[in-house]
Amino acid sequence: MAERDPGTLDATSEVQIDELAAAKTKAKRKKLFGVLAAGVAIVGGGTYAYEMLVASKHAVTDNAYVGADVAQVTSQIAAPVSAVLVEDTRQVHKGDVLVRLDDTDARIAVANAQANLASAIRKVQGLQATDFGLGAQIAARAADQGKAAASAAAAQADLDKARIDLQRRQALAATGAVSEDELTSVRTAYNNAAAALRAAQAAQAQAAAARNAAIGDRNANFALIANSTVDNNPEVLAARAALAQAQVDLSRTVIRAPIDGVVSQRQVQVGQRVQPGAMLMTVVPVQAAYVDANFKEVELKKVKPGQPVKLTSDLYGDGVVFHGTVSGFSGGTGAAFALVPAQNATGNWIKVVQRLPTRITLDPKELAAHPLRVGLSMNVDVNVSR
Repeated sequence: MAERDPGTLDATSEVQIDELAAAKTKAKRKKLFGVLAAGVAIVGGGTYAYEMLVASKHAVTDNAYVGADVAQVTSQIAAPVSAVLVEDTRQVHKGDVLVRLDDTDARIAVANAQANLASAIRKVQGLQATDFGLGAQIAARAADQGKAAASAAAAQADLDKARIDLQRRQALAATGAVSEDELTSVRTAYNNAAAALRAAQAAQAQAAAARNAAIGDRNANFALIANSTVDNNPEVLAARAALAQAQVDLSRTVIRAPIDGVVSQRQVQVGQRVQPGAMLMTVVPVQAAYVDANFKEVELKKVKPGQPVKLTSDLYGDGVVFHGTVSGFSGGTGAAFALVPAQNATGNWIKVVQRLPTRITLDPKELAAHPLRVGLSMNVDVNVSR
């Protein structure tokens, strides 16, 4: 048998070794691609399963903050501050005294209003008494008018008699049966009777005018008290209302807490003269806090009022879970209610996904156990499957 060349044998071995190594590399590559494909399939399948089974049933955001309907404490009258009884962070209850104002002016105003009311009552009582007096005066003037009428009638009778006497004397004077002196006396009596009648008629007219004047006075007086008593007379009612206002102003010198909560933003000091409407402090009802979660508009498709919510706070961490309920949505986005709203009707426009504040009501018992404060950050998870 012919012997092989050693050099040829080494070259053949090297080729076989290279082919074997290439085959192993190819097999390893196929295996790696298979593992990668399997990993991608697993990740994709897991992601799909998570989206279908978990994520699609929850709406989650960390853009959420604690809020509350804060009550501003203001003065309703202008007065100096005599005492401030609370500090910031103080827990107060509805009706607790927060600030006392100097009540000197208010007490004087009450005393003045009480005096005005008493004066108004006496004035109305005087008008009622005057009404009776004017009625009696009308009756007296009517009697005077009757007396004047009687006097006028008597004067008329005297004048008629004097006329007859004068006519008779004038007829006899032609025959010489009556002297000139007697005729002159009769004529004088007639003139006196005529004058007396005119005086009586003037007195009668004067009595009628006096009666009419008395009637006018009574009508004017009656207009002030018509259809009213002392208690419901307009002047008395006005004085009583002024007294009530003065008493209200006096009561407002004591400023009380409008709600239960924690005192914040105290700005009032003793000796300061406060004006109506000036904010003195705020009371935050931490026991009635809520959460406003700012979801993106694309996340709200399945969110409905009444759905349950789980929340955690940065204050307490994940160990404390709050439970709440979606109670409603704001009437507009934050951008729409901004101090300077965005103007999108321009040529250079870029669409920005908006966020809509969603109100979440919290469990009061959990709030009592773990109090929250306005402005704290919250993490919100709404179960949209229910």
